[in-house]
Amino acid sequence: MMHGYMVFDKGGELLVPFRTWRNTITEPASEQLTELFQYHIPQRWSIAHLDQCILNGDEHVAKIDYLVTLAGYIHWQLTGERVLGVGEASGMFPIDIATGDYNQQMIDRFDQRISEKGYAWKLRDILPKVLSAGDAAGNLTEEGAKKLDVSGKLQAGIPVCPPEGDAGTGMVATNSVAVRTGNVSAGTSVFGMVVMEKELSKVYEEIDLVTTPTGNLVGMVHCNNCTSDLNAWVNLFKEFAESFGMKVDMNELFGTLYKKALEGDKNCGGLLAYNYFSGEHVTKFEEGRPLFVRKPDSNFNLANFMRVHLMASLSVLKTGLNLMLKQEGVKVDKMLGHGGLFKTKGVGQSILAAAIDAPVFVMETAGEGGAWGIALLASYMVHKEDGESLDGYLNNKVFAGQEGTKMDPDPADVKGFDEFLKTYAAGLPIERAAVDHMA
Repeated sequence: MMHGYMVFDKGGELLVPFRTWRNTITEPASEQLTELFQYHIPQRWSIAHLDQCILNGDEHVAKIDYLVTLAGYIHWQLTGERVLGVGEASGMFPIDIATGDYNQQMIDRFDQRISEKGYAWKLRDILPKVLSAGDAAGNLTEEGAKKLDVSGKLQAGIPVCPPEGDAGTGMVATNSVAVRTGNVSAGTSVFGMVVMEKELSKVYEEIDLVTTPTGNLVGMVHCNNCTSDLNAWVNLFKEFAESFGMKVDMNELFGTLYKKALEGDKNCGGLLAYNYFSGEHVTKFEEGRPLFVRKPDSNFNLANFMRVHLMASLSVLKTGLNLMLKQEGVKVDKMLGHGGLFKTKGVGQSILAAAIDAPVFVMETAGEGGAWGIALLASYMVHKEDGESLDGYLNNKVFAGQEGTKMDPDPADVKGFDEFLKTYAAGLPIERAAVDHMA
């Protein structure tokens, strides 16, 4: 889980409850900081949460000694080190690609802007130190070992790599850290990332600029919602089956229902769904209401029902990626999919290929996600040779030419998704009405 807002006082006490990427409560701060920096600051970034607390006049801000994300907090508890990997840090505050550190000019602007508040801290003082992949990031302490293993068998002293969130680990897990590679992580939330050759021509509120774990510039479209609503419907089918006394294997149930979607109409037969458990900044929703809608003459069957929820899970992502890939002309030679959406072979992959109208690769490790990625980053720190880059290490020693299974987009699927997206965009006022009238 990347991003978020965790703040601690000098005694290490948490000052306010942890806020996640889904706490879309920072729109005023996001807009003001974007104007101040001339750089898009998403609502979920740590600096937006901090600034919103300042705008709100929250008393705890004066007591802050440390501001960090969940990944950095866990690392701090295990090692005592207040550090972050650069990819994770780029979701806290903008990174200067030339230095691989926080953008000092923007830090100075922020400090100047809040100087009249009289806080005892400066921004850099309360942020974690930025490290790159391969850097030493401390060792497991005695206290950290006890937190992981109360039996006392786990020994202190184990080296620990810089902590990264699911964006950075996802890039590593899919071997997409090199320029002109991209990946889509699809689980509870969904995001698409492309390692870019150059800066975008202008600021887009739909596109975030973050970095790889080695500090290369990445264009990112992040959506708060992906499979939560889809999973809820699958669980409903599980409950139905169990009501008839059937024993349900969840992997088989997911696989059966996902594959059924491939039999549906390419445009979902007139069905419409919104998977908004929470707000979506790309479509300008501060809250969400999961919603399924159909017309009396829609082709309402199981195949279309499953297909519409799969396509809805990627529709906001498609909206943002269209800006980056089509309007800005960002080049991507290879897009890799990973996360729970891709566990059923060929289904999520084909839907994603239709959404981005480009080939999608899925590796055997596609369902492993962040745990696999951070393990590879730890391996790189320990085993890299002098001068060996992260992408070189992954290519030569981990993946060794394995590209995974490639699926090209079906032109009929692409056309159907484009038709569905028009219906999806036209129906957004329905979702707005649900938010406004279902308190």
